[in-house]
Amino acid sequence: MIRRTIMPVTLAVAVTGCAWDEVLLPALQQNDASQAVIQAAIESDERSEDMVARDASRRPDEILRLSGVGPGDQVVELGSFGLYYSTILSAVVGSEGMLDMFDPPRADGFGGDAARAFVATHGNAEYHVVDYAAAGFPQDVDVVFNILFYHDLMPWGFETAALNTKLFDALKPGGVYLIVDHKAEDGSGWRDAGTIHRMGIETIVEEVTAAGFELAAQSEVLAHPDDDRTSHVFQMRGETDRAVMVFIKPE
Repeated sequence: MIRRTIMPVTLAVAVTGCAWDEVLLPALQQNDASQAVIQAAIESDERSEDMVARDASRRPDEILRLSGVGPGDQVVELGSFGLYYSTILSAVVGSEGMLDMFDPPRADGFGGDAARAFVATHGNAEYHVVDYAAAGFPQDVDVVFNILFYHDLMPWGFETAALNTKLFDALKPGGVYLIVDHKAEDGSGWRDAGTIHRMGIETIVEEVTAAGFELAAQSEVLAHPDDDRTSHVFQMRGETDRAVMVFIKPE
């Protein structure tokens, strides 16, 4: 993993507990080389037309910059469905890094074959189909990505407290757990997770910080204020109001 240096940040970020200019977030400490690698990965010919078409609504450049991921990093991805982020992350971490993709057995039927074909041609990626309750995650991980999947965990039968603790233990001090999810109505908790695929964001924060993480930043880069948060997310792909949260394992 390369050493990162503080650089100016242009993302729309709200930092908890103090003013932005008083904070040096490890998640945002990238050098110019890392940003160039991220941009090259996003522009890679390896990405399909469908992936590229989704970039405008998913903003992968901003999301990856928030995570602090760079060449040589050890990365865990929960839910590699469609390989949208997997393809980019494999290119970003490069030959000195490693991408471990973890899908639950329920996802194997619609994403497993593509993931296995991907890792067969990418030496820096591994694909694991495993019940998260029994998963053994790598150690000294730099970044964990959970993109639009946290809301599925409890409906799919996973104990989020235990999983968050496992991820906390897997990350190195200063490591980042980045979560993106569709917002439900404030205070709704898990109510809508199994139906319209939305989460009460404050519940995610409560659960993840209970495992020992600190909420370092929340970004509005995927915000859609016109979304009333009551519609099924499949009816408004790319237009939902989404939360982006950067959690850090304390040094």
